[in-house]
Amino acid sequence: MSSTVLSSATAQSVTTGVEPIRRHIDELAKCNGVAELESSAAYQRLRPKIARLLETPIVGTAEHSGLTGKPAGPGDDGRLARVIAWNIERGIRAEGIIQALKTRPELADADALLLSEVDFGMARTRNRFVAADIADALGFHYAFIPCYLALSKGNGSEKGVEGDNRESLHGNALLSRYPLIGAHGLALPNGKDKMKGNEKRIGCQRAIIADVAHPAGTFRAVTLHLDAHSSQKHRRMQMNLVLDHLEKLSPPLPTLIGGDWNTTTHDASRALYSILGYVRRVAMGVRRVVRWHYPYPERWFERRLFADLDRRGYDYRSLNIPGECTLHYDMDDLAANLNLRDWVPGWCFHFIRWALGRTGGRCSLKLDWFAGRGLHVDRLRPGHGPSVVHDIRESGQPVSDHDPIVVGFEIPPREDD
Repeated sequence: MSSTVLSSATAQSVTTGVEPIRRHIDELAKCNGVAELESSAAYQRLRPKIARLLETPIVGTAEHSGLTGKPAGPGDDGRLARVIAWNIERGIRAEGIIQALKTRPELADADALLLSEVDFGMARTRNRFVAADIADALGFHYAFIPCYLALSKGNGSEKGVEGDNRESLHGNALLSRYPLIGAHGLALPNGKDKMKGNEKRIGCQRAIIADVAHPAGTFRAVTLHLDAHSSQKHRRMQMNLVLDHLEKLSPPLPTLIGGDWNTTTHDASRALYSILGYVRRVAMGVRRVVRWHYPYPERWFERRLFADLDRRGYDYRSLNIPGECTLHYDMDDLAANLNLRDWVPGWCFHFIRWALGRTGGRCSLKLDWFAGRGLHVDRLRPGHGPSVVHDIRESGQPVSDHDPIVVGFEIPPREDD
């Protein structure tokens, strides 16, 4: 499943390449499962085109060269890099996200953005190329890797949006104030059959990896979105595939991995496993789980994934705030409930509502993380310590269902400094 550095595509070339595939989307969507898809004549004809589409990063270069530098902040000797990781929920509220990145003091001086859940040509986001639009507004370079060719408009409330998909792509992105070198994707095996259920998709999660040519020294950045519909074991396996791949890259560089790792503590690979997981957590005590496990997945349910990071020399402790959650679930949130209904039986909601009644109908989870190697974080110096930025809104509505995480770190001096 590993990838090599491929020639990059442009947005226009992708739009042109998708056109012959679009004519067969409805036919492909009739397949129920990957096995049926792979045996269909239409897919066999289109398979090389689809594979090329999903394996090739789409890159863009900043046009506004005046924005490629930034003033030094307090305690900044020029070696400080600041990075944001953010699941932007497709980019449905892209304008609010752009405004926050420009004006919120905690976000406005970032050197790089590690963005997950990014649409390109989906009706639910008005067929925008979200990564390119954000990069253009900030004057940043970007690299986008498609993960899925969507065969529907999405799940839950997304299915009812007006219009049709155009490019029908969904993926992850890496944006930078400074040039990106060697951008490429890494395919990660699926935790469930993405061709079963209401939201049918061809593809799998992919990490996007590139070297950031920061003036103080180049560092390697990775946007990583681990599979939501998977088990703890599967997420750990995906993480180790990424770490294995990074070991093979040359030259070795200081490295930062960030994104939505879906450390829910649950096995969500099957509806039955999710239901049994909820039952177990009720038996453990709902308040105990909400207070001690959801904010600290590294302590028990997801501990093996974090132990692997430790064993392989990746620091996550100094790059994150312990117990600071990044997703907040409310039983009264209609959109979230509609999305959950696509894979959890309706009767389960009575059980979940009853269980969360002990916590006021709300619970929060820590899903978004950084891990790094060869980086130095001085939590006492201004701008260096990690943070989670809460309550980012546009017209009273959250701009994403996830909170962004931020970290500053020093890039080690080069040998010739």
